[in-house]
Amino acid sequence: MVTASSLVEALGLLAQQPGQWKPFAGGTDLMVLLEANKLPHTNYVNIWNLSELRNVEVASSQVTIGALASYSQIQEHEILQAEFPMLCQAAKETGGLAIQNRGTLGGNIANASPAADSPPALLAYGAAVELVSVSGTRLVPYKDFHTGYKQMNLRADELLARIHLPRSQNNLTHYYRKVGTRKAQAISKVCFAGVGRVENDLCIELRIALGSVAPVPLRCTRTEDVIRHRALDDKVKADAIVELSREIAPISDIRSTSDYRLRVSQNLLKDFLERLKHLDQPV
Repeated sequence: MVTASSLVEALGLLAQQPGQWKPFAGGTDLMVLLEANKLPHTNYVNIWNLSELRNVEVASSQVTIGALASYSQIQEHEILQAEFPMLCQAAKETGGLAIQNRGTLGGNIANASPAADSPPALLAYGAAVELVSVSGTRLVPYKDFHTGYKQMNLRADELLARIHLPRSQNNLTHYYRKVGTRKAQAISKVCFAGVGRVENDLCIELRIALGSVAPVPLRCTRTEDVIRHRALDDKVKADAIVELSREIAPISDIRSTSDYRLRVSQNLLKDFLERLKHLDQPV
């Protein structure tokens, strides 16, 4: 393992031997796999000390989170608490205190698990990821970042540097639920995140995302289209549940069954739409 002293040094290593160097930050996922001998032999570049990737920067139109920001850091940030409460809730429900102090948001994304806690919140907030290399910078909508199971729109010479969250002036309802064996320190069976706004009885703004129900964290755009610009009556709810059933693809594994995941996803959608219809304030 080589410890990079700067972002320039880390990107230089990735560029010199693409695919031979794997970034290593908090290590909360990688260490488990290393100990179990489930990772191929790779050179690791330690980026933990790159302070320029740890800041949370607030601008008028967006909040930018460094990829090395820890879960604890996210939970404690006042603007994130006020405007992006689902992300703070996801950080709170990721592992125990030791993991929250060491684990990073960028690592949670780049580990590319469909059951990760933060991706559904990021998808629902319309996040974008900033990818950097010696060639320059790319900004990719997060909904386009995960391309398949453990596959990402990330070149071998690129590093996930920052996450951009657009700020909203609208009064949104925020809804985040993680269903697992326990509240925390358990991999989710289903993770649901939704934001929306109702105006004059019509659903004007809506974004829905789920984890653990597809090969990737999933933004449910087709389900959103069924709901958006309609009144949240029983017909819309029924139509939305049917479309959600078509859009997600839950599997049966050691943690749960496909039928259970489907039913829970449907119930969470119904609950979210009920809250969206009746609540004027975020939850």
